[in-house]
Amino acid sequence: QVQPVESGGGSVQAGDSLSLSCTASGRPLSSFAVAWIRQSPGKERELVSAITRGSYGTYYTDSVKGRFTISRDDSKNTVILQMDSLKSEDAAVYYCAASTKVRLPISVADYTYWGQGTQVIVSS
Repeated sequence: QVQPVESGGGSVQAGDSLSLSCTASGRPLSSFAVAWIRQSPGKERELVSAITRGSYGTYYTDSVKGRFTISRDDSKNTVILQMDSLKSEDAAVYYCAASTKVRLPISVADYTYWGQGTQVIVSS
């Protein structure tokens, strides 16, 4: 079992950058595919980005392509979501989640282990 823990959220201006980090207790994150999933009030959870074990593959939802970058450093048990050129519509609670699936999991339902979330506020 693994328990993801997010950090790095905060309040920024539109156009700014923010970096979210995910680490974990229990089993190492290197054993899992990891995703960043966000939810804003009144909306369903949206899978923003995902990365396979070993960084063989990545996924980005269309609205963040070219602005967000996901990466992992297994030596530090960390997955990073670098968010650039933030927009007001990026504001949400961002969750780090882990999946045991081997192929790149791009459905929210594929993720079993979730962190508590970190708030991202973007002011225009």
